[in-house]
Amino acid sequence: MSKTVTDGAPRMDASRTWGVIVILGRHLWPKGESGLRVRVVVALVLLVVAKVTNVYVPILYKNAVDALGVPAAQAVAVPIALIVAYGVARVLSQAFGEIRDAVFAPVAQRAIRNLALEVFGHLHSLSLRFHLERQTGGLSRVIERGTQGMEFLIRFTTFNILPTLFEILLVGGILWSLYDWRFSAVTLVVVGAYIAFSIILSEWRIKFVRSMNDADTDANAKAIDSLLNFETVKYFGNEPHEARRYDVGRRRYEKAAIRSSRTLSLLNIGQGTIISVGLVLVMAMAGQGVVAGSMTIGDFVAVNAFLIQLYMPLNMLGFAYREIRNALVNMEKMFGLLQVQAEIADKPGAPPLVVSGGEIVFDHVDFHYEKARPILHDVSFRVAPGETVAIVGSSGAGKSTISRILFRFYDVASGHVRIDGQDIRDVQQASLRASIGVVPQDTVLFNDTIYYNIAYGRPGAAREEVEEAARLARIHDFIMALPQGYDSTVGERGLKLSGGEKQRVAIARTILKNPRILLFDEATSALDTRTEQEIQRSLEEVSRGRTTVIIAHRLSTIINADDIVVLDRGRVAERGRHGELLARNGLYADMWQRQQEAAAEAERHVEEPPSFRAEGHLRVGD
Repeated sequence: MSKTVTDGAPRMDASRTWGVIVILGRHLWPKGESGLRVRVVVALVLLVVAKVTNVYVPILYKNAVDALGVPAAQAVAVPIALIVAYGVARVLSQAFGEIRDAVFAPVAQRAIRNLALEVFGHLHSLSLRFHLERQTGGLSRVIERGTQGMEFLIRFTTFNILPTLFEILLVGGILWSLYDWRFSAVTLVVVGAYIAFSIILSEWRIKFVRSMNDADTDANAKAIDSLLNFETVKYFGNEPHEARRYDVGRRRYEKAAIRSSRTLSLLNIGQGTIISVGLVLVMAMAGQGVVAGSMTIGDFVAVNAFLIQLYMPLNMLGFAYREIRNALVNMEKMFGLLQVQAEIADKPGAPPLVVSGGEIVFDHVDFHYEKARPILHDVSFRVAPGETVAIVGSSGAGKSTISRILFRFYDVASGHVRIDGQDIRDVQQASLRASIGVVPQDTVLFNDTIYYNIAYGRPGAAREEVEEAARLARIHDFIMALPQGYDSTVGERGLKLSGGEKQRVAIARTILKNPRILLFDEATSALDTRTEQEIQRSLEEVSRGRTTVIIAHRLSTIINADDIVVLDRGRVAERGRHGELLARNGLYADMWQRQQEAAAEAERHVEEPPSFRAEGHLRVGD
């Protein structure tokens, strides 16, 4: 089911269409909302009153025309009264319709809001795997079009389709009762032919709409991806390349849009022809009735008014059907997201995690993202309450996987992960994540103020608490030196801040969260040496007295850890304190030696200015 999120829309069948309507109907007749249900009933009553009044307008028009045929001395007041009544009826018909719209608007908007919120909340409940496999731009486009489709469907179904169908039945009944069954029969046959033609051609055209939507989603996803990586695009001078990638989707959209426009013209011509044929037939019958004396001039005018009044919303019905069909396709894709099952879910009746000391135990853990590519093999280690354990290893050894398992972004294939003796699969995810604070390697901030990003650690915290967390993270003075202080915006993903400043914001919001367990996932690996040392001191202060897991690349940052776990190809290769591991002269000692040599080499390059520049060997940037 999840494949439909960014792929072409599947063909809708009756069951899926009915499923969409059932979901929508549930929100339009909400449980426990008696006020909204009353509004629905009142809106339906006003709909009937508006259409009855509207259908009565041609009758008043007919009576006025017939009255004008009477000698003037006998009919001075009658035509005027009928004309005034005609005008009042038109106003009332419109007024009842507008009041109906106003009464029903809160119901429609509440349904749209609740459905959009339901989808948004469901997306956040899905697994990390789902979001890693999906393009954010494509998802946002699906939700946007689905929400717009809901609004259109509600508005046109309740304010156009239902009223028009009701009016068709009324007009058919009036023509039969006032004149002849043939008038009613011709009218209904023409309406049926119009609807059938509209449905057949709209079904044929829907493939072009699908192509437009798919191309639009693809182009939008590429645009967002490119803009999020603006700096990378600039680094490599790939603006033309990105424009070409974006234009692929736009070109597909252009072709589909042209075909859609041409077929729309064909549809409009066909609809207009059917309406004109029906109008000519009925007016010819009415003309014969006038000649034969069985109908008056007023009847002739009334029949014309009935049909014109009927065909105007019927013409809109063709447009509405096409758009409702498109809306159903868009809504189906959005509702398809609701059918995606959460990979990680709480067990029924799962209790919250109770953290007393904060002990963490990995007990013979195996894990794989895909069965053909195992990541962790029989990993076991323990972090005692209040202690600091570092996890190190080469790239691909499985270090960051440890953090994802601890947060329960994924479940282990076998073994157990326990916190204070409680298997994390048996407790509520929300309570688990509330107990752990993380400072990641790549801190991504919201495009909002510094205050918002720090307060995100505990929304609702007092300003004094936010500022105190910033002081402990040693970023308060920097913030106060900014022109707008805590109200300064950080830009998309925090790009207005340096790497060290972003890390301090991350530390501050973790301090504000005040968790019992801390996880530092290579929190300083992307920083320069001086900034790293300053951040390291902040991290040591924050972690004092808390159970701490440090996933590290630079071994110099974890020499004071209570225990060091060395991973190699997903297995625990060595364990011990820094000095013990060096004494073993094994994998850890080899990693330490190589990092020390690399640091010494880098220091020599800094101290020794390059002599080749003067010799003219360096050209770029001279």
